Amino acid sequence: MPAADYTQDSRVVMTLDGGGTNFRFSAVRGGKPVIETVVLPAGADDLQNCLRRLVEGFRRIRQVCPEPPAAISFAFPGPADYPRGIIGDLGNLPCFRGGVALGPLLEDEFGVPVFINNDGDLFAYGEAMGGFLPHINGLLAGAGSPKRFSNLLGVTLGTGLGGGIVRHGELFLGDNSMAGEIWLLRNKLSPTMNAEEGASIRAVRRVYAECAGRPLPEAPEPAEIHQIALGQRPGDKAAAVEAFRRLGETVGDALGNALTLVDGLAVIGGGLAGAASLFLPALVEELNSEYVLPDGKRIRRLAAQAFNLEDPGQLAAFLKGGHREIAVPRVSPATGNPRTVPYDPLPRIGVGLSRLGTSHAVALGAYTLALQKLNRGAVSSGGATID
Repeated sequence: MPAADYTQDSRVVMTLDGGGTNFRFSAVRGGKPVIETVVLPAGADDLQNCLRRLVEGFRRIRQVCPEPPAAISFAFPGPADYPRGIIGDLGNLPCFRGGVALGPLLEDEFGVPVFINNDGDLFAYGEAMGGFLPHINGLLAGAGSPKRFSNLLGVTLGTGLGGGIVRHGELFLGDNSMAGEIWLLRNKLSPTMNAEEGASIRAVRRVYAECAGRPLPEAPEPAEIHQIALGQRPGDKAAAVEAFRRLGETVGDALGNALTLVDGLAVIGGGLAGAASLFLPALVEELNSEYVLPDGKRIRRLAAQAFNLEDPGQLAAFLKGGHREIAVPRVSPATGNPRTVPYDPLPRIGVGLSRLGTSHAVALGAYTLALQKLNRGAVSSGGATID
């Protein structure tokens, strides 16, 4: 579905923000909420209780929807077989063990198609459809650049390190619903660990405690560490700055590996994104770093140059690129004026922050993905999607 269409679409989609503590239910039309959010406790220790809460929440939403909903679409933790709506063994919802057919259950209860996906995937899709990707392409158009982007890597930094990939308006899930699992890339600074251990709330607290010489239980939360780094709160400023610098280097290394394959823009969301001024410089520096070959020669880590799109100077250079007009060569006599074509010889990618906010991006991703699926009629009788 074209990115601009969703704002004019009159269909209502019921959504859910599913966490380990609370379920937040809403309904979206034209990309915007149309009712007040309904919040219910998750009841994570008992499966039947948890499922009843899910059904109850959507029933309450349906009762106050301005019109009958066309679908249900929401983010839910994995592992899961998302296309078939089956949730696997969840860490923060222990009652889901052995596989629970949540999508088919809700489809049977409400008689509408049900679409479930990972929050990292839906964050990326929301930013691709109505956030970061169209924003940057709009800036390029306004600058007179012929360059446009159609691929996006979305990353969330918070309790964990989430990711999602969008290619030409399509969410890329992989054959096991596990594409974009950036948290499992190797941790550059601790190679026996995965990247999430250096790119999460617990990582920031751990590095601060280590550098400040304090026991980990005494380490403040990242929001406080952020304030300490800015000199707005008492504490070990050097340790706070280093905690976020290491976060940037770790995320930059993981993004470098992923962007080598994706070759597109990268957008960052999540609770830690508010401290971007402290980690984005190290992140982009890592993307623009070099490999050293056996003969001592150096080559760029990425074929494309990376830009911090939150830095005004780098954004201006990114938008300008190397734009010029080149003449079309002639190999035989021709009449008329020589023809020129626009050319931008600077291969580049950019990294920046969510333009929607993480929660809004996830909700918009769920909504627009549901519309895309409905438009294709890609729904089976068992609640699975077929693409």
